[in-house]
Amino acid sequence: MIKQNKLNNHIEMRTLFILLFGLAASAAQAQTTPTQKIGYADWEYIFGQLPDYKQIDNELKTHSDQLQNQLKAKYTEYQAKLNAYNGMPATTPEAIKKDKEGELAQLQESIQKFQQDAQTSIQKKQSDMMVPVFAKVGKAIEAIAKENAFTFIINAQVSGGLDVLLYSDEKYNISDLVLKKLGVTPAPAPTPTK
Repeated sequence: MIKQNKLNNHIEMRTLFILLFGLAASAAQAQTTPTQKIGYADWEYIFGQLPDYKQIDNELKTHSDQLQNQLKAKYTEYQAKLNAYNGMPATTPEAIKKDKEGELAQLQESIQKFQQDAQTSIQKKQSDMMVPVFAKVGKAIEAIAKENAFTFIINAQVSGGLDVLLYSDEKYNISDLVLKKLGVTPAPAPTPTK
């Protein structure tokens, strides 16, 4: 019985020692692990107030309108030729009908190719114009993060409008700081109505 008690005491002491050692190690690690500060930026808000972005948006709209006008002209030409084909007298030789059908098919293919090329052109122009703006905003976000000791900065929204943050305290929103860093005065926030 005495041996059993000594064994139990030894096990309890050993367990207590392990627990104390584990707690001490955890406390030491907690003291050496720096706290992490996380902020977020709302890209839509930032871009919506940047003059650069507004200029790009206007240029893209102008480019898109020009392409749309060219497409309308091609479609008008196609409609005119289709109407002419449909209005041909029944006595029109088969060779002329085949020639007009081939011409209509080529115009139709040309319109489809133009639509694809126009879409590619708009996407490329947007990408080319936005790269420097993304870089400029990215540098401003990085500078704000370093100046304010943020460990992470998260984008408040993912493409498609899905929120990345389920909750955020407004005091960690650095969007206005980014705009100020870029030399843009943020627009006043709308007052909530009751």
